[in-house]
Amino acid sequence: MFKKEKFAGQKACVLGFGRSGRAIAELLYAHGFDVLISEQAVFPNADSVHLSKGIEVELGGHTDKVFECGFWVKSPGVLPFSPVLAAGKKRKIPVFSELETALSFMPKGIRIFAVTGTNGKTTTTTLLGEVLKEDALNRGNGRSVYVCGNIGNPVSKIASAVKPGDDLVIEVSSYQLEDSTYFRPNYACILNVTPDHLDHHQGMKNYIKAKGKVLKNQRERDVLVVNGADAVCAELVEKAKGEVLAFSTHPKHLLKTDVFFDGDELIFSKGQQIRPPQLKGIHNVENAMAASLMALTASVPADTVQDVFNRFQPMEHRIEPFAYHRGIVYVNDSKATNLDSTITALKSFDKGSNVWLILGGRDKGASYEVLIPYLKDYCKRVLTIGEAMDKIERELKGYPVTRCGTLEKAVETAMNGASRGETVLLSPACSSFDQFKDYEERGRVFKRLVDAHIFKDRTDKKK
Repeated sequence: MFKKEKFAGQKACVLGFGRSGRAIAELLYAHGFDVLISEQAVFPNADSVHLSKGIEVELGGHTDKVFECGFWVKSPGVLPFSPVLAAGKKRKIPVFSELETALSFMPKGIRIFAVTGTNGKTTTTTLLGEVLKEDALNRGNGRSVYVCGNIGNPVSKIASAVKPGDDLVIEVSSYQLEDSTYFRPNYACILNVTPDHLDHHQGMKNYIKAKGKVLKNQRERDVLVVNGADAVCAELVEKAKGEVLAFSTHPKHLLKTDVFFDGDELIFSKGQQIRPPQLKGIHNVENAMAASLMALTASVPADTVQDVFNRFQPMEHRIEPFAYHRGIVYVNDSKATNLDSTITALKSFDKGSNVWLILGGRDKGASYEVLIPYLKDYCKRVLTIGEAMDKIERELKGYPVTRCGTLEKAVETAMNGASRGETVLLSPACSSFDQFKDYEERGRVFKRLVDAHIFKDRTDKKK
C-alpha cells in the first residue's frame, strides 16, 4: 500500500504520459515529491500539454533515470509485461497503481462506489453518479459526489478536492484493477465479463483475475452487485465477503436475483418499483438495474432514482442515433471496442438484413467468428476499416464484406449503397488507436463525415 510518509523525500517515477499519468504526477508534485514522467512512446503534441514546471518528462523510451527513483506509479495503459517493469522488479523497486496512489491522498470517511465489467460501465457509472448527486442535493448535507476513473477525470485529478463524507463513483477498468492490491470499494459492481483486452492481459484467465480484484478486499458490511446470469460473475461471488445482490433480465440465471424486469418496470425484492430510463436495448435495462441496486442499498429513496431515470438522455458514442436522411438512420456506437459490445448493439435493432455495419480498427485478440449468427440475423453488409481488416475478412468466412480501409471510405460506401428503411451503424468491435486518438474522436469523425455527405446531397438537390 502506498503511504506518502514512507516515501517522503524519494523521487517518484510515473510510467506513462497519458491522462492518468499526468494527473498522478501533478498530485505527487503538489504534495512535495520530485517527479519524473517516463513514456515509451513519442507524443507529437507533448509540448502543448501543460504541466507544473518542476515535473521532469522523458518521451520516446525509458532511460536509466527511472531506476534512480524510489518508487514507481504505473499508468493503467502500460502493459504488465513491459521490459521496464521486469527490470524494475529485479531491482525491487516498489510499483503502485494510479488508482491506489490517488486514494491514499484522500481523507477517511468517504464512500467508494466502483463499477466494472466488460460492457456498460460508463452508462451505469453515469446513472449512479447522477442519482447520488440528486440525493445529496435533496438532503442538503453538503456531500459532494465525484464521478471519475475510466470516465472523465482520473481519480488523481479530484483527489485534492475530496473531503470527509463525500462519495466517489469510479468506473474501474481491468487495467486499473490488475495493478491494485489493496483497493476496497464499499459498493462494487461487476456488470458482465466477456472476452476483451486479451492482448493486454495475455488471455482470459488474467482478464478475469483482474476483474475479480474489485471484490477481493471487501468486508462483511460492504456490498457487491453482480449480473446473475453471467457465469464468471457467479464464479467470482464465491469469494465475496459482503452482501451480494444480483440482477438479470435473462430468464435463466445462475444466482438468485434481487430485481426483475416485467417489461415496463424494475421490480425489486424489497418492494420498490422503478421505470428504467428510455435507452435503447435490453442491456441498458440491466445497467439501470445495477445502478438502482447500488443506490437503494446506499439508502437513496426510490423516488430519487426514478426522478433521475425519467430525465436521463442517451450518451454519446453508445448506440447513438444522430442523423436521418432519405429514410436511412445513422447510428454512432464507437464505444463498442469489443465483440460483445457490437453484438449488444446489433441485438438492439429488429431482426432483418437492413444494417450496414462498419467493423474494424486495432484488433484485441478475440475471434470475429462469434459475430456470424448476428450478422445473418441483422446485417446486410459489413464494411471493414483499419488494421484488423484482414483478420475480420478471414474469420467471417465469406459473409458479404466490402473492404474500405478508412472510415471516410466506409461512410461513402454505405451512403451510396444503403436504401430507405436501412441503418448505417458504426460499431467497430476494435479499439480506435490505429487511426484515431480514442473512440470519442472516431465517433466524432464518423458523425462529421455523415453530416458532410448529407449537407452535400441536400445542396446538390437544390441546384
